[in-house]
Amino acid sequence: MENIKTENLEKRIIEVAKCLFIENGYENTSMSDIALQVGINRSALHYYFRTKDKMFQVVFGTIVSSFLPKIQTVFEEDIPFTEKLDKILDIYIQICLDNPHLPMFIIQESQRDVNHLISAAENLHLDSYLQIIRNSILDEMGKGILKEIPVSIIFATFYSQMIFPFLTKNIMIAFFADNEKNYIIFLRQWKFYIIDNMKRLLIEKD
Repeated sequence: MENIKTENLEKRIIEVAKCLFIENGYENTSMSDIALQVGINRSALHYYFRTKDKMFQVVFGTIVSSFLPKIQTVFEEDIPFTEKLDKILDIYIQICLDNPHLPMFIIQESQRDVNHLISAAENLHLDSYLQIIRNSILDEMGKGILKEIPVSIIFATFYSQMIFPFLTKNIMIAFFADNEKNYIIFLRQWKFYIIDNMKRLLIEKD
């Protein structure tokens, strides 16, 4: 019974830390903030996580592990590239709807201290997932399925189109969508424009 209570408290700490890190940023979130929000003292918090950096690594790993393995699985499927994009966008849209501050958090942390993010990723061996995805893209280029475009260009084109509506959510709702429900409808429509743009970049012949 004690183990169940301990496990539940640890999950609660991680969830609270995730929300605070994403909403306020790593630098502006203290261990005291997390302990207060959880309803425990700092000594109890340090029993589970000795440092804020250790906690960040666990939180970062929790976030990334919620979608990166799914994306890897999609890339390994024997389906047309546009179908892979469709599935990946569904995964990304859902994770951002579930964690609305996540896109801004990633941008801010990469600007604040990109090496901190990279270090956390390396400690979690996330680079192996990214390498598998990269190799899948290069393999399709080698087979002539995709045009030979630098992977950096593919990433910049794809990610910028994905992240922009989330970074400008308030503007999109104020000027175009009117409410949250219409905003989600817009995201589902926007997905197909991203796929079309990526087809033009990677598949359609000049």
